[in-house]
Amino acid sequence: MALIVGMGMLFASCAGMQGKPTAANFKDPIVALDSVQVTQYNGYWYYGGNIKPTKGMAGNNSAVLPLSFVFNITNPNSFPVQLDGFGFTITFEDFDVNMVNAYETQWIPPGKTNQIAVYSIVDVRQVLLSLLVPNAFKVKEKGTNAWALLEKWWTGIAEYTIPIHVKGGSATFIAGSEQKVIPFKATFPQ
Repeated sequence: MALIVGMGMLFASCAGMQGKPTAANFKDPIVALDSVQVTQYNGYWYYGGNIKPTKGMAGNNSAVLPLSFVFNITNPNSFPVQLDGFGFTITFEDFDVNMVNAYETQWIPPGKTNQIAVYSIVDVRQVLLSLLVPNAFKVKEKGTNAWALLEKWWTGIAEYTIPIHVKGGSATFIAGSEQKVIPFKATFPQ
């Protein structure tokens, strides 16, 4: 009987060690970019709608660039936290090329690190339009043109000679009734 009572007290004390999340004891989880992977590389190409395709309809078409961003999410707390929102902007040099969000939730155990992979597809046409319209002055200030930037990025990205920046990132964490939004940014390769 003493053994059963002793084990019960041990389990109760271990359960109590996790603690209840409060604003005072909820430490910021850590978001760190582990890697960026080019999941498929199709080269650099673009053709306009005046080109007659072998099959299908003509249109402005371009190479796509699928990317996978892998992040380590570390929970420094003595209680589990839930990742409930995750998003960031992808930037090549000083130019925003895409905004991505991950909507999957996951629980991160106390003192442990989970990974989350966030996928994005960027295409030459999408980035071209961004460089020609909202970023036209910035492109001109750099003394280059949209086509030169696109070719540099698409031909350099497969060998990781072009740094990929993550900026304006935010991750939402929930523990009990507490919530934290953690900002993050990173560059790959570092």
